[in-house]
Amino acid sequence: MGYALLAGAIAAEVVGTTAMKYSEGFTRLWPSVVTVAGYLVAFALLAQTLKTLSIGTAYAVWSGVGTAAIAVIGTMFLGEGLTAAKVGGIALIIAGVVVLNLGGAH
Repeated sequence: MGYALLAGAIAAEVVGTTAMKYSEGFTRLWPSVVTVAGYLVAFALLAQTLKTLSIGTAYAVWSGVGTAAIAVIGTMFLGEGLTAAKVGGIALIIAGVVVLNLGGAH
């Protein structure tokens, strides 16, 4: 159940961050509302996740997967360039999360 809640927290954070791009500095109402709602849901679900998963594991997965997902969304849908450095950074994020999980962060 912990990982399902964590997946929901990641999805909510990614939605909130993507909406923030469209809020134009919080000058557009509905993208701003989605941003705030996304982050409220993300933190509420992350807090519930911490009841069953260690904070190191939960936060590493939440921040790592969220960061990688936003980088991919930026590249695929928001016209951001895909460079070797960006691909390498995403790979390092994924590797870091895997190492934390394998290294006993549970």
